[in-house]
Amino acid sequence: MMLKTKLTRALATGVLALAAPMILAAASAAQANWNTTFSTTEAGHKVGNPQAKTSLVAFVSYSCSHCADFEKQSDAPLRAGYIQSGKVSVEVRHVIRNPVDLAAALTTECGDPGRFFERHRAMMLSQASWMGTAQATTPAQQQRWMSGDLGSRMRAIASDLDFYKLMEPRGLARAQLDRCLSDEAHATSIVETSQAQGARFSIPGTPSFVVNGRLLDGVHTWSQLQQALDESS
Repeated sequence: MMLKTKLTRALATGVLALAAPMILAAASAAQANWNTTFSTTEAGHKVGNPQAKTSLVAFVSYSCSHCADFEKQSDAPLRAGYIQSGKVSVEVRHVIRNPVDLAAALTTECGDPGRFFERHRAMMLSQASWMGTAQATTPAQQQRWMSGDLGSRMRAIASDLDFYKLMEPRGLARAQLDRCLSDEAHATSIVETSQAQGARFSIPGTPSFVVNGRLLDGVHTWSQLQQALDESS
C-alpha cells in the first residue's frame, strides 16, 4: 500500500511539473495588456497581440470625415472587446490624399513610436475642429501651404490648424515637432508607402480594411467591420 501511495504521489508531482509551464503561460497571456503592446511595421503602426488569430489593417486618411466617424465609433469597443483579449491586432496605415494628410501623418509619427496611437486618436477625435479651421482658411494661408520648401509648408499647416497645441500635452514640444515636419526623407517615405499600399490592395477609399491579408469589399463602417471581425475571430 505504501509503495502504491508513493507511486501515486510521484505521478501527481510529475503531472504538476509538466503542467506548471502551461499554467504560467496561460496566466501570463491572460494578464497581458495588449492595448499597450505596440510595434512599428514596414507600412504602419500596430497595437495588440503579435500572434493574434486576426490581423486587422485599417487604411485611414486624417482629413477623411468617415475615418473620424469610424474612430469615434470603434475606439472603445475595438480596444475592450477585441484587442485586449489578444484575439485581434490592429495596424494603422496612412492614406495621403492632400498636404493636410501629410502634415497630420508627420505629426502623429513624431517622437516616441509607443505614443503613436495616443496621438493618432487625438488627431482623429479632434478632426471636426481642425478641419473646420482648414475650411475657413484665407487664400493667403492656403498660399503658405503650397509655397516654399516642404518644412515651411508643413509647419504652416500645423500652425494654422493648431497641431502644436494639440500635441503638446502628448509629449511633443514645438521644436521637436518642427524637426519632424521638416523631415523631407520621412515625408517622402510616408507618401511612397501610401501609394504602394494603395496599389497593392486596390484601396477604393477611406476607411478601408484588410483582415488577414484580404481587403474587405464594401466594408467602410464600424458596424460592418465588427461583423467581419466576429466571423473571423
